[in-house]
Amino acid sequence: MKKRICCDIKDMKLADQGRERIEWAVREMPVIRKLRAEESSSLFKNRIIGACLHITTETANLVITLKKCGAEVYLAASNPLSTQDDVAACLVKDYGISVFGIKGENSRTYLQHIKEVAAKNVHLVIDDGADLIAFLHNNPSLAKNVIGATEETTTGVTRIKNIEREGKLLFPVIGVNEALTKYMFDNRYGTGQSTIDGILRATNTLIAGKTVVVCGYGWCGRGIAKNLKGLGANVIITEVSPLRALEAVMDGFRVLPIEEAACYGDIFITATGNAKIITGNVFNRMKDGAILANAGHFNVEIDIETLQKISRKISEVKPFVKEFILKTGKKIYVLAEGRLVNLGCAEGHPSSVMDMSFAGQFLSLKYFVNNPGLPVKYHTVPGEIDRKIALLKLNSMGVRIDTLTSYQKKYLNSWNLE
Repeated sequence: MKKRICCDIKDMKLADQGRERIEWAVREMPVIRKLRAEESSSLFKNRIIGACLHITTETANLVITLKKCGAEVYLAASNPLSTQDDVAACLVKDYGISVFGIKGENSRTYLQHIKEVAAKNVHLVIDDGADLIAFLHNNPSLAKNVIGATEETTTGVTRIKNIEREGKLLFPVIGVNEALTKYMFDNRYGTGQSTIDGILRATNTLIAGKTVVVCGYGWCGRGIAKNLKGLGANVIITEVSPLRALEAVMDGFRVLPIEEAACYGDIFITATGNAKIITGNVFNRMKDGAILANAGHFNVEIDIETLQKISRKISEVKPFVKEFILKTGKKIYVLAEGRLVNLGCAEGHPSSVMDMSFAGQFLSLKYFVNNPGLPVKYHTVPGEIDRKIALLKLNSMGVRIDTLTSYQKKYLNSWNLE
């Protein structure tokens, strides 16, 4: 009997458009293509995979590959604004994958979609932000079949480590976000480019000559700052880590506390993974017409609630651009409701960089299947997976590298160097 596909999407008629975009994206995903071609169609046979991810063309190619390898896949959005409705329609209509996500869904619907996936008694979990993992831990009866989970983003890894620290972790989790082939490329180059893409699409503002305040100098902040500098912006970094602040100074950026930086910025971008980065007096110190965007996973970095309280009028002046007129008369503009600007106002990361991130997800799930009974704790991605992804990516680019000779291997494994 054919399995009935369940879904909650915007419009099935968008499927043709979605199919074209999915096929366009996979052109720049050679690692995923190779895994799809080479891995066994029974790799995930009889496995139910629950995914909570941004429903984009790149995600589509990951879940299509999982299904090709035998999995039964259920996909929910990991952000209310990150669903590409045409992609969701194509996955349901053309590939028979159950999808729950509508761009612009409210918080209640967003949570209901996660519940739908969690209720499928999944064996493997793929998460981006740990909302699905957190829901399973708050409803442990739904987690009894889970043999392992993977996590895609810094915010989610932080949440999982907090669960583990409290002794409440129910199943092993591999932090794909901490794979070298993820954060060195996805976070730096993907976020660095796509964040600016979102700002430009929403505002069409000129970056050259603007002063841009980047809050956070982790891998995402580094990438954003580097790209802004390349476009001619004057970049100010705010940080709480003395090491990262020192690195930013050495990279040629000005570093200031956020309240001091507030009066200089034309554009503000948060990329910290923490809450209430821009709040209170910072709003009052900003220039008239300042633009605020968030590159962190959750909509907590810009304190929208406080901004609403000190405003006398709020209106949407362009799609996903809200104008807040403060009681003083000053105007502040917030993009994508303070949610991920690269997905709220644009299409997210380029396919080429997500190719490596999603290869990490795929191979980590395979690792769970091939290594049953892993300890219930937080795991880093095995080094052999990182190396395999890097080599596959290099091969696809036509890049060759050297290999160690037997003498070099012996030298590196010796201590007596006579």
